[in-house]
This record gives sequence, C-alpha cells and structure tokens, in this order.
Amino acid sequence: MQLGNVESRLAKNSYEVDEGNTHIEVNQEIARATGTGRMLTKICPAHVYREEADGTISVEFAACLECGLCFQMAAPGSLIWHYPEGAMGVRFREG
Repeated sequence: MQLGNVESRLAKNSYEVDEGNTHIEVNQEIARATGTGRMLTKICPAHVYREEADGTISVEFAACLECGLCFQMAAPGSLIWHYPEGAMGVRFREG
C-alpha cells in the first residue's frame, strides 16, 4: 500500500475557517529580536509561516494542522496561539 507524499496526504484534509478570528498572531518585534520568526518558517509541518521581504512573518492560519509545535518552540511573547473556536479548524481525512 503506497501512502503518497506529505503534500498529497495533507491535501485530503478539510478546513472550516473562521476568517474573522485568527487563532495565531505573531508579535513581529519579539519574533525578529529572538529569531523566532525564521525558526517558525522552518519547523511548521504545514508551512503556515512565511518570511516576507521586509523580514516580517506572515501567517496563513487557515492551513494550520493545530499540532502546537510552533507555540512550544516560540520564544515567550512572540506568538499567540490557541485552538480555533469549536467546530472550526482542520478535519483530518487520512492518517
């Protein structure tokens, strides 16, 4: 049985997105000073974080897998993260 690559498996998930209520916010000042921003772009399995040309970190919260890795690894105060409100967020379809 072939499982496929990570991208194809993630594409099977579905998401209920609360566009007006992000569950992730980056404190750009602290993230830049601590190197957290660059680290987030490397550790997130869903590639939710992206470093922009001006050095800020953008967040595509709708793609979040809600694993909490970013919150555990981020420098204190650099990231506000919580689970999305009830019935919102990722719905895993495979594995």
